[in-house]
Amino acid sequence: MRLAIISDTHLPKGRRELPDRCIELLRSSDLILHTGDVRTTASLDELQALGPPVAGVHGNVDSAEVREQLPAERVVAVDGLEIGMVHDAGPARGRLARMRRRFPAAAAVVFGHSHIPLREADGEFQIFNPGSPTERRRSPAHTMGLAQVGDGRISFELVTLD
Repeated sequence: MRLAIISDTHLPKGRRELPDRCIELLRSSDLILHTGDVRTTASLDELQALGPPVAGVHGNVDSAEVREQLPAERVVAVDGLEIGMVHDAGPARGRLARMRRRFPAAAAVVFGHSHIPLREADGEFQIFNPGSPTERRRSPAHTMGLAQVGDGRISFELVTLD
């Protein structure tokens, strides 16, 4: 199963929009994971209209309506593996161990908030931040993530969009 992972889209905001390549990858996935800061229900509706199912969590800038629709954290089951989702995974120091404790049955945790891509692993357990496709901040590029899940494993790929 192929997952598309995005975070911190912060839409709508000015003339900002998802890059064409991002939309293409979202549409061709089996499941979209959004790790928060989608911002409005209209933006969430547009994401859901792309086709694949969307699983998300709310972030710190999401509207009250988005917060009503999306939980602060969740676990999704994909091909027999559990993937934890949260917007803010906290400080870098101790993050991997902290996420392992928070989601003990998960094979991986995806998160956002910093807009800075990250992949770390401890054995089979992984954490992954896809960065942002719309607001790179201190990152050198706009990014998103892809994951392939199968045969009891998950592998992440960071995709540079510009």
